[in-house]
Amino acid sequence: MIDRSSAEQVAQAVIVGLAAGQPVEIDGLGSRLYDELAAAGFGPWMDARKLAPGQNWPRAIESAIEASDFFVACFSTRSVNKRGGFQAEIRYALDCARRVPLDEIFLVPVRLDDCRVPRSIQREWQYIDLFPDWPRGVRKMAGMMRRELQRRKG
Repeated sequence: MIDRSSAEQVAQAVIVGLAAGQPVEIDGLGSRLYDELAAAGFGPWMDARKLAPGQNWPRAIESAIEASDFFVACFSTRSVNKRGGFQAEIRYALDCARRVPLDEIFLVPVRLDDCRVPRSIQREWQYIDLFPDWPRGVRKMAGMMRRELQRRKG
């Protein structure tokens, strides 16, 4: 379980980006990550949980990315080769990442399985493996986000 200390993170948005059409076991990991980040005191956002019926989902996702403190890009064997919305979300998050100060962490790539992280991500961002030791990977990510939020407060 993740340490719940520093509950001031409750208001902080954390986008969990996951490609649609994942196998059940991978899709479930996105929901699991969302739940664990919420339990740790963060304010996660995921389209499957937050979009309302009839809402303009591309605009809602872009607005959520713009307002977030972090974008957690969940890569899997299937998502790295999938065309569509997930790739557009990643590109939009990359654009947003380029607008934040150079020493600020915004994009947090995570691997849900033993997939190849796209070269454009590997070149600039360190990723976190959430396998084979899920609790360790999530603790590492949550700890980094807490430290980053503290650092930003100065």
